Amino acid sequence: MIFIMRRNNHASDSLAFVLGIILIGCLIQAAGWIKNDRLVFPDVIEILRAFFRLLGTLKTWLLIRTTLLHLLTAMAVSTVIGLLTGLAEGYSDFIRMLLRPLMVLLRSIPMVVLVVIIMVLTTYDKVPLIGTSLILIPMISEAVSEGCRRIDRDLIDVYRLNSNFNFQVLWNVHLPLMAGYLKQAYINAAGMGMKLIVSTEYLVQTKNSLGKAINTSIYFNEYQDIYAYALIMILLVVLISELPLWLIRLYGNSQPQRD
Repeated sequence: MIFIMRRNNHASDSLAFVLGIILIGCLIQAAGWIKNDRLVFPDVIEILRAFFRLLGTLKTWLLIRTTLLHLLTAMAVSTVIGLLTGLAEGYSDFIRMLLRPLMVLLRSIPMVVLVVIIMVLTTYDKVPLIGTSLILIPMISEAVSEGCRRIDRDLIDVYRLNSNFNFQVLWNVHLPLMAGYLKQAYINAAGMGMKLIVSTEYLVQTKNSLGKAINTSIYFNEYQDIYAYALIMILLVVLISELPLWLIRLYGNSQPQRD
């Protein structure tokens, strides 16, 4: 019964997501009617044609590979640093207050300013990775810190009777208890990371990237390609954020139930 209810919920969520994409198409269509400008707001059919045309070319997949590699690397770096700083903030009020101004700065600094600073300090090809990682670190660190502080102190006292804090305790005790916070932070980081990666690629003109391709499409007034690239980025974010969670649910459901 529980499995059937979960399956129905997942089907309902998938249907709602598809309807959400259709809603975006309707809004673009309505904007074209209101502004009477089919150059900036092309027909949905034209956007879909561009979408499938782009997916049918090898160049598009090379662009996706570059951007996706930037995103996955930035998320990996920000996850490691955010996890370490979040645990430190969760266990120490002093460290939390010490790092708070830095975290506020990283959350509030305009992306353009940050990109300019990074461009001065390093080479252009490293800007998407460094810039995105710096923005995502506070997001993950805050989730880890909050999750750590919400853990029942009695559970912490239990493991302290048998062992000091180590990697095994982190993996088997802390991470499962913080799973809800980490899941939400991961989903938010995937969406935010994609926007930041493409924005930085656009600003520094990274070769063979989605950001560079969007800049080229704007230059040649190919707005249907811009919307098609946006649709590709939506699908990439869904793939990155939902696929691991789907695999976890699938693996969990496939495990034999114990009496």
